[in-house]
Amino acid sequence: MLTRRTLFTLAAAVAATFTAPAFAVGSLVDVELVDRSQNQLLTVYQHRGDTWVAGRPGSRYAVRLTNRSGARLMAVLSVDGVNAVTGETAAVGQAGYVLAPYQSTEITGWRKSLTEAAAFYFTPLPDSYAARTDRPDNVGVIGVAVFRERPREIERERELSSRATDRAEPGAAQNADRARAAESAAPAAPVAKAAGGLRDERLGTGHGEREYAPTTQTTFERASERPAEVVRVHYDSFEKLLASGIVRPRRMPSVPEPFPSFVPDPKG
Repeated sequence: MLTRRTLFTLAAAVAATFTAPAFAVGSLVDVELVDRSQNQLLTVYQHRGDTWVAGRPGSRYAVRLTNRSGARLMAVLSVDGVNAVTGETAAVGQAGYVLAPYQSTEITGWRKSLTEAAAFYFTPLPDSYAARTDRPDNVGVIGVAVFRERPREIERERELSSRATDRAEPGAAQNADRARAAESAAPAAPVAKAAGGLRDERLGTGHGEREYAPTTQTTFERASERPAEVVRVHYDSFEKLLASGIVRPRRMPSVPEPFPSFVPDPKG
């Protein structure tokens, strides 16, 4: 079954010569990163097909999600390869946030309860939540898997079909349930640490202080097992992005000079 309990949300300063317009990424759901200490969007840079933003170590940030469609959508949020709601190693089939049509909301931290979250903040890799839970391999990327909702008419047809199957084959549904339970109980494969140890210079996301972040629970039937869209946003420090060529200096326009030099000879 694809139905699951999910969460329903209620509601770096850069030098002038390097700035570019900040904008969202995504088509069904816009994904933006907000520097909460400065209350501004982080500039987005495109490099070799990837999307990057520059984070400031120590700054708290939020992931702003905006539903661009007229239907409910579910967004499964992964930060550094960790589900931001459950703390599990992220997978697209896990719990996420349900967005009402055209709703915009900010996810400010790791979900601790229906009323609290532990703030996201940029920090060196060893202090990141992923590294401190022995999962450093995917530090430096934020992912959002977007799902459409199954139409209610189809959902009712599936329920009627399921009931008919249960009456025709009394043991089939129970056997399937037991098989799914056995599969979910199987131990997960061990997570390998990054080769060569932790690279301290990379930025990650820390597990900050708890803050008030109310949410409620709802149900959501996914239209398919595969997400309709997956948005990826990579991040690192501005210095690292500059050194790696992801951020490039913007040439300043030439300014006319009233007294340039002596009179040159004409051409031609």
